[in-house]
Amino acid sequence: MNTQCVKPGCGGKIEDGYCDQCGMAASKTTPSKTSAFTQDNLLSDRLPSGVLTTRPTGSSRTGSGLSTGVTGRSTQGTRRTTSTSSRSSRRQRLGSGLVSVPDLPSTEPETLVLDDPKVPDSKRICGNCDNPLKRDKGFCGKCGQKYSFTPSLKPGDLVVGQYAVKGAIAYGGLGWIYLAYDQMLNRYVVLKGLLNTEDASSAAVAVAERQFLASVKHPNIVGIYNFVNHLGEGFIVMEYVGGTTLKDIRKNRGPLPPAEAIAYIHRILRAFSYLHTQGLVYCDFKPDNILLESDDVKLIDLGGVRRIDDPDGDIYGTVGYSAPEAGEGPTAPSDLFTLGRTLAVLMINIPGFTKEHRYTLPDATSEPLFRQYESLHRFLLKATAQNPDDRFQLAEEMAEQLMGILREVVSIDTQTPHPAASSLFTGDRMALIPKGDTETIGLDVSQLPTLKLMAGDPALSDLSSTIGIPQDSSRLKILENIAQSHPASKETQLRLAETQIELGNFNLVDKPLQTVLQIDPWEWRVFWYRGIACLKQKKPKQALEQFSACYDELPGELAPKLAIALAAEQAGNQAMAINFYRLVAATDPSYSSALFGLGRCHAHQQDRIEAQKALAQISQDSSLFDRAKVETARLMMDSEKQIPTLQDLKTAEIALTNLKLEGLERYNLNKQLLETALAMLLERKIQPSSDRLLGQPFEEVKLRGELEKVLRQMAHLSDKDEKIALVDEANRVRPKTLF
Repeated sequence: MNTQCVKPGCGGKIEDGYCDQCGMAASKTTPSKTSAFTQDNLLSDRLPSGVLTTRPTGSSRTGSGLSTGVTGRSTQGTRRTTSTSSRSSRRQRLGSGLVSVPDLPSTEPETLVLDDPKVPDSKRICGNCDNPLKRDKGFCGKCGQKYSFTPSLKPGDLVVGQYAVKGAIAYGGLGWIYLAYDQMLNRYVVLKGLLNTEDASSAAVAVAERQFLASVKHPNIVGIYNFVNHLGEGFIVMEYVGGTTLKDIRKNRGPLPPAEAIAYIHRILRAFSYLHTQGLVYCDFKPDNILLESDDVKLIDLGGVRRIDDPDGDIYGTVGYSAPEAGEGPTAPSDLFTLGRTLAVLMINIPGFTKEHRYTLPDATSEPLFRQYESLHRFLLKATAQNPDDRFQLAEEMAEQLMGILREVVSIDTQTPHPAASSLFTGDRMALIPKGDTETIGLDVSQLPTLKLMAGDPALSDLSSTIGIPQDSSRLKILENIAQSHPASKETQLRLAETQIELGNFNLVDKPLQTVLQIDPWEWRVFWYRGIACLKQKKPKQALEQFSACYDELPGELAPKLAIALAAEQAGNQAMAINFYRLVAATDPSYSSALFGLGRCHAHQQDRIEAQKALAQISQDSSLFDRAKVETARLMMDSEKQIPTLQDLKTAEIALTNLKLEGLERYNLNKQLLETALAMLLERKIQPSSDRLLGQPFEEVKLRGELEKVLRQMAHLSDKDEKIALVDEANRVRPKTLF
């Protein structure tokens, strides 16, 4: 029922309990705005994007200095990061050129103007008390806050004599967005006003934007040109960016291919890195706020951006995207949480996104994509971890790992390797292990990459001088002296642990590692060295646990996956080892240890064909090419695990023919091949044939004659005692004759 306002001189009527003119409540008491803050108030299940809340007075959060790497720690120490270098701001193609993005249809700016701009019911929320509102304007029936959801600018309006309004094009968390034409500079611009022109807190946000957003300059962030007032209302003048939001792309196309979605998020991480180093947090990232323009992306809608060290600033967030602790105060890790959630949304459908999976992801048993790309799944789990200290701490760190994921995904999808050097690990070390050209290559922990020294360590210069010193007691003494001079050096303690492992002093390994954890409880390299120690001691189960933890921390790195493969092979889990060896080799076939391991595991499963395919991937330019051919030959003529066929023996012959070996090494391999062929003939496992082996028909007499010849050639090149033995053996195998 509408009644007349009782305030003297006011002719308004009471609607929803308040006067539609002066806002006076129908009762004697007007509810006051509450200053109490709860996380549910910030991000309730029905909360739309951009709803404003206020942090409680006097609340604080540890670690507001993003530029120093302190990013939201709540307890001890300084949170670790894994990135050793910052990204360049140079413009480059999406995904470093690994991904081709579908072309977008061109759109004329004025076609974006809405014919009948309306705020949907889901967005009509009181900015003061979160009460749902029904009317376009009026007073909140719960708290009395005056509101208006109608656009204040109309087509044809001229703002400050410069910006000719074309019309409203969208509505965002903080206000209507208008397209306008800058008559002075002859370009289209965007005017962003207040969604609720009567909301004082929204007006305060606009003022804050005027103070610092104009200084934000980055190629992947929409530009802020100006801040103007028009008829008592403030507007932000922004760069007009033609393109399509990822929300619309996802809506129109459904789940995106992982490589494409990863490329978008990887690229926009540059913008977040910039914001964080400027002491700013974005707060409310989601697919709506990233726009694809040609072959690049831009971060739009800076309405929720705030300073990291602002204890009383308003906080914006969207249910399903915001981190659990976002209401306490946004940080870099809470920003990166929203990027992880957005990446997941772009690729998969998440049931219960705002309820049971509000902060979590479906597991791999229910999501096929996560089973197909385990590294991607682990990346998302780290990015969206419940504890902010367990997430990526820096955008650069997140981007570095995400690029590794992208290379892996593209390599799998295209069956074309896309290797890149790691900033954390050296490359494959198999070629550096001194062994003979015909020596059997087995599982060796020394094949694993080593860790690079991290920049910024206080003992870095001293440690650099130890490079090249053998891992012995003299090196250990030098490291102990450096540790005394630099007690805060993690690198020194880690190198001490490494040296103790090499010396076999496994009972002394954990002491320096515990010292590292006291300096930094999140140091992932402790997992790495513990895993190495377990492998050395033939404890594959414990090694798998340590390397898996390392994989969780570094989902984009190849080294932990290679380590898992070695541990799985040592444990006898051939299927698991094959999976990880194949993953490493598919991304970077220069990891010869992965290809040799893949060959060993397939051979163990008596799959000669796949084993041969693995070894055939060793490049002719590799120093291990001959050794791969030797392993192939041995594999094909090995009769202990599987009886070779004539074709297997001919494949071994081809491998030996391509060898560059000469002298005793070649003769010895030919001897093994002929001995295997004769044994198969004599045991009737292979029938005589006119097919030739080493130039001789596959017949007993001919093969005996060729074997005798090889033995005598070996005797000619051998010392006295060995010469006699070889001659005797040649006499025993020679074909029987009448004379």
